[in-house]
Amino acid sequence: MALLTAMIKTSMAALLVLAASALPGNAASFSMKRGLNLDQWTTWPGEDKWGDRQAILPYPEWRKFLNDNDLKALKNAGFDFLRMPVDPSPFLSDQTLALRDDLYASVLDSVRMINRAGLKVIVDMHLIPAGGSRKIGMGEVMDDPSIFDAYVEVVRKMAHTLATEDPGQIAFEPMNEPIVDCDTDGTGLWPDRQQKLFAAARSSATKLTLILTGACYSNAASLAKVDPKTIPDDNIIWTFHSYDPFLLTHQGATWAGDFIPYVTGLPYPLTGVPRAQLNVTLDTIRARIKAEAPWLRQSGLLAYLDEQVASMDSPDKLLGVMDAPFDTVETWAKTNGIKPENITLGEFGMIRQEYGDSYVMPAEYRAAYVKDMIARAEAHGFSWSVWSYGGAFGIVDAFDGEKAEPAVMEAIKSLP
Repeated sequence: MALLTAMIKTSMAALLVLAASALPGNAASFSMKRGLNLDQWTTWPGEDKWGDRQAILPYPEWRKFLNDNDLKALKNAGFDFLRMPVDPSPFLSDQTLALRDDLYASVLDSVRMINRAGLKVIVDMHLIPAGGSRKIGMGEVMDDPSIFDAYVEVVRKMAHTLATEDPGQIAFEPMNEPIVDCDTDGTGLWPDRQQKLFAAARSSATKLTLILTGACYSNAASLAKVDPKTIPDDNIIWTFHSYDPFLLTHQGATWAGDFIPYVTGLPYPLTGVPRAQLNVTLDTIRARIKAEAPWLRQSGLLAYLDEQVASMDSPDKLLGVMDAPFDTVETWAKTNGIKPENITLGEFGMIRQEYGDSYVMPAEYRAAYVKDMIARAEAHGFSWSVWSYGGAFGIVDAFDGEKAEPAVMEAIKSLP
């Protein structure tokens, strides 16, 4: 076993040296400025249907709903790149063995379709939690070493699939929002996991820019724990995500913990309405918690609501909450000699409507929030990509073929 471990470590070191020596220059070959995240799944077919060509192809699924003109419209709206989520779970499922090559080929076709529309693209390996008939998700990949090894091989093959494309037009993100090391100082599982993912991607795609991140949902504090010197490569763009303040951006989201589903109706910013009106909304939320939350959780949820509101109930406080992730990343970048153009705010946005919930966030709140986040990113010299084209956070589409209110897109179109 000791000999095997030594051989694995030696192979990893060789891959890292290969990665460094293969680079054509000292900067990222991919550049970007303003982007949008495409949708991932819309129909959510069960895993038992993943072997059905009609159910799963073309892949990713947005290909069934968007055409060349839709993509060109995004280019005309002012975006220069799209972040394309690709759920890796089908590539890990026994159900897709007969279609596996077609899945990889379909991802490549999707990249080329976006490029033909005049847009650059990030291929984002976007794991989500397992559930229903889906057997493998983020938890399984992070918790089971054998499944993680299989995931690394998917990353390797996806990188190989993309390797011959123009490195100025495509970048590759080996993992979105790793859910690991949320309670560590940066010395947990993620440093080793990221090195393995990096080595697999770089060994197959020597020229493509890789998008790397920190642990724990790609938050800014976790990125600041990364030591970039452990990744011997200059063709890297570092990413972080920010949805701060979460209390306002995820109102009503049933999948985001046991607190936020009770919260709807809060304005952005909180000071954007008279205090008496805000108090009425807060009283409604408190009443909902008292009526619907488990009794043993009620006091904690009520206290948390008051704490969160108090943290942003003045312009200066809100400014501090929203600035903090950007300042954290900027300090880390300066310390490590990373240029602002090699940092991207990979996700941000405000929920429009939760699935199955009648409450719709007023469009002016969403537009104001997105505009404020863009201003922060661009003031720091970071590129950005808003979440997302459609669905709960949609800025173009809503649900069931309906269109989202145009306010957010108009705010983006008006950017200088």
